[in-house]
Amino acid sequence: MMHYQAERSWEYYMPATAAAAARDPVDRVIRLAAESAVVIFSVSSCCMCHALKRLLSGMGVSPTVYELDHDPRGKDIERALIRLVGTASPPVPVVFIGGKLVGSMDRVMASHINGTLVPLLKEAGALWL
Repeated sequence: MMHYQAERSWEYYMPATAAAAARDPVDRVIRLAAESAVVIFSVSSCCMCHALKRLLSGMGVSPTVYELDHDPRGKDIERALIRLVGTASPPVPVVFIGGKLVGSMDRVMASHINGTLVPLLKEAGALWL
């Protein structure tokens, strides 16, 4: 089962410095990525995003999924992901495991093929095999 998140705005209740950090899209991405063992930033109509979600759920992982096209600040988050991933093309899907950036579909699939994905998932507490 995947957990789909719609981020709530708690900036009203935060101190000024925390509210300023929450407005920075890169800081927001890093904060959201650290809240769950596996986090996927996705777009609901993206076939590669769907394939990645199916791969992980098929392995028994329950990722937290942020659908950027359903988030009013999705474009800001997408620009932050482009900065973090270092690509000019649309960055989704982007996966974080244990709060660490793994990357896009190509990186996740390469990790799966070379056998390093399962140990990463176990270390993050996403798998108990």
